[in-house]
Amino acid sequence: MSDTVSFGYEDVSPVEKTARVRGVFSSVASRYDVMNDAMSGGMHRLWKDRFVRRVKPREGEQILDMAGGTGDIAFRLAASGASVTVADINPEMLEVGIGRAQQRGIDGLVWTEANAEVLTFPDRFFDAYTIAFGIRNVTDIPAALREAHRVLRRGGRFFCLEFSTTLWPGFAEVYDAYSHRLVPKLGQLLAQDADSYRYLVESIRRFPDMPTFKRMIEDAGFVQTRVEPMLGGLVAIHSGWKI
Repeated sequence: MSDTVSFGYEDVSPVEKTARVRGVFSSVASRYDVMNDAMSGGMHRLWKDRFVRRVKPREGEQILDMAGGTGDIAFRLAASGASVTVADINPEMLEVGIGRAQQRGIDGLVWTEANAEVLTFPDRFFDAYTIAFGIRNVTDIPAALREAHRVLRRGGRFFCLEFSTTLWPGFAEVYDAYSHRLVPKLGQLLAQDADSYRYLVESIRRFPDMPTFKRMIEDAGFVQTRVEPMLGGLVAIHSGWKI
């Protein structure tokens, strides 16, 4: 990893990015899902449904949902009967997820504070690894991908849902204007935090495009990698297998 990494449009030290990302999600945790609805017009729910259908969780499987603090993906995975471990670097996000699980009467999930770059789980432990809208906030993304590969069993599958770069002519400019001008204002209105949502928008712009991120997944050891773009690539499902 280089001496500096991106924190939105800023270049900062890796230590500073990790600390500042923790601060962002500590700040927005209690309003995170409300803001997701506001920013995406509720479409994030459809994206997540489609994502979990691609994962195809099965009863009895062990699945790690990384950066899954509020439980949105884990609840969907657990409906299949899979055993789901929800890991997140931010304890406030986990608290929100645990509270939501209790309200919904969802039992059996394992909640753990963990850094995606340095997991404490044993080798070849999980059947599937999922991460939704979290990988771009990781300080050392290649390290996190290597850890995902390490904790998966042979035949295990990796699935990542993340914002990317839309290729639709015209739509990219409209979305760029919307996200830079309106999302921070929504963040201030609904979460009293414009700066955190400004970072989240900027982090999307700094994230690798689809072909580049696909190569990063392959470099971590995954095979049969593929990309499924949505809205021309505004959002994409990346996947790969461990053999």
